[in-house]
Amino acid sequence: MNLTTLAFLGDAFYELSVRRRLAERGGIYAADKLHLEAVRYVRASSQAKAVRALAGQGALTDEEADVVRRARNRKPKSVPKNADPVDYKLATAFEALLGYHYLAGRVERAEELAGLAIGAIDKAGG
Repeated sequence: MNLTTLAFLGDAFYELSVRRRLAERGGIYAADKLHLEAVRYVRASSQAKAVRALAGQGALTDEEADVVRRARNRKPKSVPKNADPVDYKLATAFEALLGYHYLAGRVERAEELAGLAIGAIDKAGG
């Protein structure tokens, strides 16, 4: 499957995972505050930190590392003005990895990786 399509699906999957976890944590009830908290996890710089941490901890299989490498090396058509190009490529690679698992029917592994990413962002103070 096309890496851009995988990243598109992975982005939606990750956003929903973040929102679900924030709702489960409780304590924040205003939609604007929930949104601001979600942005902390889904912005490119945070996702880049997370994928670096996952790779550094050896949390990715060889197959997963290959998906990340291929997606990271893909040349994007554009990069958002507020994102570092390297961070943006790594974030897109992370999203492609989630989309890869989602489409393969390995939703549990995609959830596990999303949870590990959220934990890495929390630990880094993302």
